[in-house]
Amino acid sequence: MQDAMPTIPPGRASGSAHRLTGWQIEPVGDRCLLVRLGDQVGAETSRTVQNVAAYLSSANLPGVFDVVPAFTTVALHYQPLAFARRQGAASLQLARRIERLLGGDIPTLPVNDQVIDIPACYGGEYGPDLEDVARRCGLTADEVVSLHSATPMSLYVYFFSPGNPFFGPVDPRLKVPRRATPRLLVEAGSVAIANGITSIYQTALPGGWNVIARTPWSMFDVTKTPPTRMQPGARVRFHPISPSQFAQMQEPRS
Repeated sequence: MQDAMPTIPPGRASGSAHRLTGWQIEPVGDRCLLVRLGDQVGAETSRTVQNVAAYLSSANLPGVFDVVPAFTTVALHYQPLAFARRQGAASLQLARRIERLLGGDIPTLPVNDQVIDIPACYGGEYGPDLEDVARRCGLTADEVVSLHSATPMSLYVYFFSPGNPFFGPVDPRLKVPRRATPRLLVEAGSVAIANGITSIYQTALPGGWNVIARTPWSMFDVTKTPPTRMQPGARVRFHPISPSQFAQMQEPRS
């Protein structure tokens, strides 16, 4: 579960509430249930995921020890021994409780209109795929930078590795697939795009996304509470900086 995840006490809306449609509950092994809330990654689905995760976290469901939001799903990890065997399978007992909760009004988290500017140095050694992305999109490198940094995005989720944030949506004119050949090493802080999403590599890792920039910011510090620099649902905008500014702003990474 995300540290310091917002919670909403069941039955108490934070501003408004809404009814869910089209959701499904699926078992994942014998210790996890997955609530599927959509098929397409996007800002609206992400908001629904965060609302449901907060609501279920507040519900104190028996046996549940972790609630994990993702792009389109919320996973609930549970301890089967918390359920009486004579009442049936633990997964079915928990699923029924979740169904009752999600069958009513789902409170919504308050919307934060603040936009966080994330500094990013585009192109060159900081963004080795910028020119290739521009070519594939029929744009100039400057136009790619302008489009990528012009519109605020939402933080969908932390995924792939600790502190790795994923943002969207990216301007549709910059929609490119992953690289045909992944890199064995992508530098820490790299800002990369693929399939309408932007990600930041918190640490140096193998990766197949298109690296167009690098941020001097660290997005994760295990010594802090919460360890993540911002929480899912935050709105951000990438702010172009020069290499000299990058050097001045460089932060240590945990």
